[in-house]
Amino acid sequence: MTPAGQGTGSTNAADTADQRDSRVGNLPDHSGLRTPAAGTSSTSPVVARPPGAVACRHVAEEDRSSPIAVPAPPAARHPLDPLDAGEITRAVEILRRERPVTPAARFVSVSLNEPAKGQVAFAAPADRPAAGHSAGGSDSAATPREAFIVVLEPRQHATYEAVVSLTAGSVLSWRPVPGARGPVTQAENDECERVTRADPRVRAALERRGVNDPGRVQVEAWGIGTFAVPEDAGRRVVWTLLFYRERPDDNPYAKPIHGLHAIVDLDDMAVVRVEDQGIVPLPPGSGAYAADRVGPLRDDLKPLEIIQPQGPSFEVRGWEIRWQRWSLRLGFTAREGLVLHTIGYEDQGTVRPVIWRASVAELFIPYADPRPFQGWRNAFDIGEYGIGNTANSLRLGCDCLGEVRYFDVELADSSGDPYTISQAICLHEEDVGLLWKHFDPATAVTETRRSRRLVISFVITAANYEYGIYWYFYQDGTIEFEAKLTGIVLTSALAPDETSEFGTLVAPQTLAAHHQHFLSVRLDMAVDGLRNTVYEVDTEAVPPGADNPLGNAFRPVKRPLRRESEAQRVIDPLRGRYWLVANPGKTNSLGQEPGYKLIPGNNVLPFSHPDAPVTQRAVFATRHLWVTPYQPDERFPAGDYPNQHPGGAGLPAWTKADRLIENTDVVLWYTLGSHHITRPEDWPVMPVDRIGFALKPAGFFDHNPALDVAPSPSRHCPGQDTSP
Repeated sequence: MTPAGQGTGSTNAADTADQRDSRVGNLPDHSGLRTPAAGTSSTSPVVARPPGAVACRHVAEEDRSSPIAVPAPPAARHPLDPLDAGEITRAVEILRRERPVTPAARFVSVSLNEPAKGQVAFAAPADRPAAGHSAGGSDSAATPREAFIVVLEPRQHATYEAVVSLTAGSVLSWRPVPGARGPVTQAENDECERVTRADPRVRAALERRGVNDPGRVQVEAWGIGTFAVPEDAGRRVVWTLLFYRERPDDNPYAKPIHGLHAIVDLDDMAVVRVEDQGIVPLPPGSGAYAADRVGPLRDDLKPLEIIQPQGPSFEVRGWEIRWQRWSLRLGFTAREGLVLHTIGYEDQGTVRPVIWRASVAELFIPYADPRPFQGWRNAFDIGEYGIGNTANSLRLGCDCLGEVRYFDVELADSSGDPYTISQAICLHEEDVGLLWKHFDPATAVTETRRSRRLVISFVITAANYEYGIYWYFYQDGTIEFEAKLTGIVLTSALAPDETSEFGTLVAPQTLAAHHQHFLSVRLDMAVDGLRNTVYEVDTEAVPPGADNPLGNAFRPVKRPLRRESEAQRVIDPLRGRYWLVANPGKTNSLGQEPGYKLIPGNNVLPFSHPDAPVTQRAVFATRHLWVTPYQPDERFPAGDYPNQHPGGAGLPAWTKADRLIENTDVVLWYTLGSHHITRPEDWPVMPVDRIGFALKPAGFFDHNPALDVAPSPSRHCPGQDTSP
């Protein structure tokens, strides 16, 4: 999982924070959808091409012969474009030539080292060049292309970071990261499963449980956090959870193997020890959920086709998207997955900045079961593994519906070789009901506008769970973020007639532990420019008195957050709390500071004790909002390398300085919490649960920016048809 590093673009070999702010992780790939970068996926109708947009129109069955291709990005790379396969290959070749990279090295990531903000202009005229073009003119000529690389050297028990100039063909920096335990790569996960299955102690323990075929055992490598024993000091270790498939197409989580765990040294790729807490019988049942195994299917649902005869309303040029006054660029890293760059809204011919960069920066899952080893279960899916290289290859009609454009992404495997995830990003439009409406009884005239939104999404499989990450853009200037959680709940086995208050029985002898999911969304704001102030806004009731004789008055109270110590906040829905990001150096025509307000959705805080090891490692989740001044090397709220880290890195470390955050370049870190008290209806596969937030313009415009949306040209809207 490679994050894009945000560099200075300097050719100085000094190891600066600007050159090494991107970090990585890797998760097991359960999708089976990787293809070599130069090849074509056998499961996808998309012809292999350089990273860019691929489109498939959802049409009648007889007309589904081929996808609709959007022209590939031009050879001249935009400064924020992700690295393509050729650049990945070249970066690795340069590094191997100039630095002592051994044959045993394992590449965690090879990603774009993002240029400094001063090298990429944001706002631009609406016709061309686009927001996000090079500050100095020609995109390809003005800004050097650099790669940020994270490499594991297992024989040295070391993690290295490098910055490679693709423009100059040289290594700009190369350094070991003291004390870092690098994230788990895909190759390591596969090898961990192999050595665990082959270990004679594991095999003997499986046989005692009636499992005689280790090939049917699914082995999952989990970060051990701070639960390693003293003799593991200095080792890069994981612990394993085991599950059994009685049939190849069974749900493995229907048969968790209780009490048996291998501790594996990833550097030496050896089982260090085996823990056996005793035998609990395998639960009965298969947990099957595939269509051919669940019995009769519903036959009363009629087809729903989304057709846009003239094609979609958005414009795609390489990684740039324009739609309904919005402009932005897409990026993708193995650590964060989808990244949005230079988000702006066209107003009177000028693209006005809103957000410089947005991504999910961490995904933390703590579990509630305190039993031996069950209490170890927690995951930092981005920092310990990464979510970009677990992206699914999305399918038309299943993951996305309508007139769809897909983007392939190219990443590096553990050997440093490029591979392609086809159709990793989905782009399409959706009708979302009313945009605005009013009936004037005096004139008997109704004015109605329908709302459409642009949807940008990708979906990951993190072992048992799926996460759908969605960004929505609306015609009225609103931005929404939504995470859709689905997949299979993590299970453990119970003895017959045993119960637990820390989970729910979802099938006989099968416990789904209560748990939570915390996503940290990093928002590098740029509301009408890079100098912003964040206000906390609560609504208060005015005490009865001379100013409120009828007792009905209430008003918003706006308080600026001036230092980092003041900007570690939690939601308060009973006060209608939101946070306003405004530009104090500008005003709209009404004399108000232009701003965007962050409106929380459903949310929660961790229930683990503040002193619990898991809480100490995820301090960012104890607050819903953090605000920091922008620093290019501050990218991940739990630190750059949370694997086996005791905690305190990232946000809690940075904010100790209590820096000023007023009228400056600010970053918002918003934590979303999903509180999952499990239920039988979550089994054997979980219906989607949703969490999210909204960013709404507040004084950014002088009036409703969607006034110019035309009435719907539809035969179903009498009197509203504006077609010729």
